[in-house]
Amino acid sequence: MDDLKFGTRDKRGNWAPNAPLNIAPFWEGKWGQMKHFVIEYFWPWNAFHIVVTLAYWFLLIQPNLVAFQSLNLTWTLILYAVNAGGIFVMYGAIEMFYYVKRKQGNRFKYNAKFPSETPSDVFWFKSQNLDNFLRSFFVAIPIWTAIQVFFLWCLSNGFHAFDWLNWPDNWVWLVVLTLLVPAIHEIHFFCIHRLIHVPILYKWIHSVHHNSINPSPWSSMSMHWVEATAFHAEILWHLLIPSNPIVALFQMNSTAYGAVNGHIGFEKLEFDGDKALDSHAYAHYLHHKYFEVNYGGEGLVPLDKWFGTWHDGSKDADEQMKARFRAKKEKLKSKQTKATPAE
Repeated sequence: MDDLKFGTRDKRGNWAPNAPLNIAPFWEGKWGQMKHFVIEYFWPWNAFHIVVTLAYWFLLIQPNLVAFQSLNLTWTLILYAVNAGGIFVMYGAIEMFYYVKRKQGNRFKYNAKFPSETPSDVFWFKSQNLDNFLRSFFVAIPIWTAIQVFFLWCLSNGFHAFDWLNWPDNWVWLVVLTLLVPAIHEIHFFCIHRLIHVPILYKWIHSVHHNSINPSPWSSMSMHWVEATAFHAEILWHLLIPSNPIVALFQMNSTAYGAVNGHIGFEKLEFDGDKALDSHAYAHYLHHKYFEVNYGGEGLVPLDKWFGTWHDGSKDADEQMKARFRAKKEKLKSKQTKATPAE
């Protein structure tokens, strides 16, 4: 595919799409865009997460739910193996085809460089790829598994703020709740993400993730353990609202497996001639690039828009961001001046 039909490339070779990012069309009354929005809402990513969730539930969890009534090391290790295996296959396939073998070169790649080309002391063994891989499989995925085990312990022992809902009697609400899962994720993610950008928390916690300025799939879950805990704890909201365990697991799996979307690094993933998947990575890529924009998702719930931190990739958004940075700098300078005693 010719990526220059869809975007532009600067003198450094970095690619950017022509079209600016848009929040969900129903917020702005753009009803003519709803058909395209609904299709992309489900296909392919959320459809994939639903299939994965059903496999988890019917093949692994439901037949063995009684085993989770007590904390069981064997089943904890089995869950870790399944989680780690799933991430290794999904993230690893993208990494292998587009970063190791570079099947499409740097077509549609936001940052023309590849992480393996830029060793740095901020990473373990000076390698972003190795650092990100180790942090994912030995920090984030164990924490995801531990929270999953706690959730299943609560489920198997009947702990819930209400009662778990069954599908036959509550299918209308559960369909609505399933559709709201991505919205719950955006709200949860925005809140914890904005919090860990507070300077002291950023320095000690979130900077680990932001070391990957040019993210790749392995960067998706490369986190400090505190951030990983807050990130994967999203499923626990379903212990506090009327829900169903399948919907709750969809929340968890779309968070874990879906983390890769913002870190793919390509606008499109080519797979068959002129066919390609949209990655939905640009909003979060801009966050890694500029740090103080796009704390949430793609604008399903446009919290960044409402709080003034939305960046749609346009030159106008660049100017607004720079003006905000200048105002912040002037405010800090003014505080420092007032705090300095007169001679």
